[in-house]
Formats: sequence, C-alpha cells, structure tokens
Amino acid sequence: MFHRWSIARRLFVANLLFVLVLTAVFGAFSVLEARDRAYEDAGSRMLAIATSIAHNPLVLQAAATSDPSAILQPYALEVMKDADADFITIMAPDRTRWTHPRPEELGKPYIGTIEPALRGETFTEVTAGTLGPSVRTIVPVKDSGGTVKALVAAGITVRTVDTDVAERLGVIGGIALVVLFFGSIASWLLGRYLRSVTRGWGPEQLAQLFAYYESVLHSVREGVILIDTRGKAVMYNDQAAELLGLEPSEADRSPDDAPKLSDLPFDGSLRALFESGRPAHDEIHLTGSRILVVNQAPAVGPVPARSRQKPSVYGTVATIRDRTEIESLGTELETMKTLSDALRAQTHEHANRLHMIVSLLELGRTPQALEFATKDLELSQQLTDDMLASVDEPVMSALVMGKSAEAHERGVELVVRTSGSSGVRGLEIQDLVTILGNLLDNAIDAAASGEMPRKVELDVEASVAGVGFTVRDSGAGIDPGSIDDVLQYGYSTKSAQDNPRGAHGRGVGLALVRQAVQRLNGTMTISNPGGAQFHVVLPAPIPEEEKA
Repeated sequence: MFHRWSIARRLFVANLLFVLVLTAVFGAFSVLEARDRAYEDAGSRMLAIATSIAHNPLVLQAAATSDPSAILQPYALEVMKDADADFITIMAPDRTRWTHPRPEELGKPYIGTIEPALRGETFTEVTAGTLGPSVRTIVPVKDSGGTVKALVAAGITVRTVDTDVAERLGVIGGIALVVLFFGSIASWLLGRYLRSVTRGWGPEQLAQLFAYYESVLHSVREGVILIDTRGKAVMYNDQAAELLGLEPSEADRSPDDAPKLSDLPFDGSLRALFESGRPAHDEIHLTGSRILVVNQAPAVGPVPARSRQKPSVYGTVATIRDRTEIESLGTELETMKTLSDALRAQTHEHANRLHMIVSLLELGRTPQALEFATKDLELSQQLTDDMLASVDEPVMSALVMGKSAEAHERGVELVVRTSGSSGVRGLEIQDLVTILGNLLDNAIDAAASGEMPRKVELDVEASVAGVGFTVRDSGAGIDPGSIDDVLQYGYSTKSAQDNPRGAHGRGVGLALVRQAVQRLNGTMTISNPGGAQFHVVLPAPIPEEEKA
C-alpha cells in the first residue's frame, strides 16, 4: 500500500512524523531541563534559608540550654512560614530533633545524611524523610572555636517541586502544539504543491514513467529536442543528435549543464525557429547536408481542476524528420524529368528539321537539303564536342543540349561557352545536375518572361582546381534586397501562372542549389549585370589515396 502513495502524501506523513518526534524530543528535553532547574533552584533557596538560620546567634544560644526546642520551635515555624519551606529541622549533633513541622517528631532522630555537616561542610541532597522525598540542605552551626554545636536542615518536598515543574509543562505543551500545528500546515501546503506538480504519482511510478519516456525517446526514428525557457537544449535523443550534428546527450545530465542554442551548430532558419519558440507544423528547413521537416509546440504543464490559472509553459518540444532521401529521390525524378523534357524538346526540334529535309528532297532540292542537314549536324556536334571537351561528363552534355532545345522551343537563345579541358570526375553527378539544371531552368523562365532579345548565357570553366558555372539571363534581374531570401526554402518571386512547372516546386530550386553547393564545399555568388547572374565554383574532390 505504501508504494501506491504519491510523493505528496509520503512527504506529508514523513514531515508530520518528523514534527511529532521533534516535538516529543523537545518536550522531553524541556521537562528534564525544567525538573533539573527546579531542583537546583530549590536547593539554592534551601541553602540560603539554612545558612541564614545557622548564622543566627539564637540557635547557638538555644543549643547551650537544657530545652532548645522551647526556644527554637516557634522560631523555626515562623521562618518556615515566611520562607515557604516545607520543613526546617534544627538538631543536635547526635541527630536529636529540636524543631520539626510535626510536634510529635520532636526529640526523635533525624532521618538523612549528616556526616559531611559534622565535618563542617554544607551539602544538599534529595532523600526521603518523614514528609516523603525532599530536597534538603544541611548547614553546621559552629561556635567561635569551630566546633559543631548543632545542625540546620531546610527542605522542600519533591511533590512541591514537581508542582512547579507541572506549571511549566503547560507552557512547554503549548509551544509543542504550536510547532506541531504550523509544521502540519507547512507539510500540507508543500504536499499540495507537489501533488499538483507530480499529478499525484509516486516516485516508483515516476521512475517507471521516466524509463518508458527514455526508451521511447531513444527508440523513435524521429529526432526530438526539448528547449527550456532559458534557451537551453535540456534533452534530445540520438536521432536528433545525428540529424542536427550534436554530441550525444547524457540521460543523467543536469538541466543547468545543458548547452545553449547559441553554442550549438544550427543553421539560420533552424536556429531562428528554436529561439522563437513559436508553433510550427511540417516546416522545411535546410541544413548543410540535410533537408529536415520540423514540428514545434510549447511544453505546457498540468493545470489543477477548477483552477483559473494559466498553465505553466516550460519551453518547447520540437520533432525532426529527415526528408533528405525523399528529396533526393524527388530531385533524381526531377532530373530524369528534366532530361526527359530536354529529349522531348530535342526530338521535337529534330522532327521539325527532318520534315524540312524531307520536304527539300521531295522538291528536288537535294543540295539545299544536304547543306541544311550538314549545318544542323555541325551545330549539334560542336555543342557536344565543347561540353565533352570541357567537363568530360556525358550526362552534363545531354542536359545542356536538352536545355538548349527547350530554350529554343520557348523562344530563348542559349549561348554556351566552354574553356579548360579538365573533367569533373569525382563530383556527384546528381548534385551537378541539380545545380546546373535548376540554374538553367530559372534563367530560361526569367528570359522567356522578359523583353526581346531573350537570351541565356552559360559559361563553363574547368581546371585542375575544379569547375565553375556562370549562368546569366536577359530577364528583369533580382532585387538586391531579396538576394538572401531567394535562397530560402519556399521563397519564390514567381506565381503559379508565371511558372511553367506549376505551383509544385516553387521556391525549392535555388534552395536545393545552395544546399548542393554547400555539400560539395563550393561557393555561389549572385549579381545583376543587366539581368540575374549566378556564379558557382565547385572545387575538385580530393582523391581517396590522398585522404588516406
């Protein structure tokens, strides 16, 4: 049954027991201290009474007479009454009582210790006599020569002392009840707070729940990161560490030791999202080598029933999915579509030219047909030879030839200039197609929507150090204030009507180009020399034998 108790109940019971034990110990100590103090005070008072009587010359004079009781008994009774003592016994050195509260005890031997007094010493003791247990002080009465002529015992019964102690117990009990009351109130308030925070769960349940959460956190294939209100990544799982390039998180790490967002290697848009704490639903963010889908929501604490307080917000929880492979397949499909469209445009162009040649042959104009065919073949072969000689990559050559046919079909002149003779072997062809294909698509779209003459220029410079692409168009150019925005995922200056590829893919091409350039450790610059110009430089990859 104890294991079913909540933390709040356990703390309340433990604190209540602690207060009870503390009160009992404090009460017992106070009682003992009060009792000892009462006995000490009683002894001091009896010492003062017995000493004052012993120094009275009347006692020494009466001790020399034949009937000391006749003189000392009235005196002792009067002093006993005035001093509030239970008994004052003046006796002979042989214990014979000369005075006593009970007249019938006169002449009888004194009950108690007198040996130290006979030696001239004064002492106090607690012993039982004819009136019961008492605190008494015995003082010797000496003559001028130092001889003990009589003894004076002044005492107060233990019952009287205990009565004084009992009067103090009421105060002690009152203090104990006050401590117990306020301690119980404090325990109840603390238990109520803990009950609202822990939702009434016990430590075993919380430990089990934490184990479940820890297992789920590290077993899910999505990245999960928890950010508190101070901007610290207090917890993240292994998948989030892999996707975001972080060090693995320790399960027992204190929240105070958690790294700040400013110290983590996040990109601009992702850092801005995490620092803002705003809700996000399936937002796309590009990192150096990945495309991530991020969802973010506030971490809201529990709200007690019938409470008007707003729930506490402890930070934000973000889930991260890797979309790199999906986008890679989509890019590959888009590449195939681009090549397919280029081949379609090229096929359409060749079909038109073939019809022209056939028509010339049917009209008997064989020389003109031969000249037309030879000239067309020379142009295509020259473009192919230039691209292969420069970049030495058939897929790139096919892409440029296809884009040339597509541009011609849309009324745009594509001018290709190549220089250098080093190939691009070792660079990912898919990344190269992504970079050059998207740049040419955007340039052809911009030129086709601009004024005459519509023109796109492609300069390819290949060397041992790497390869560079420069794409210029005759369009309206890019607003200098929007250069950083056009590279963001989802940003586009074109509407669905202006984009021949439709709404799908708008605001994606240049973002993927930027990511591919970063992945290949290249650089990209944007300028506006009469139209938009994109200059991309990709360094040659390091051979594997040099890496080793």
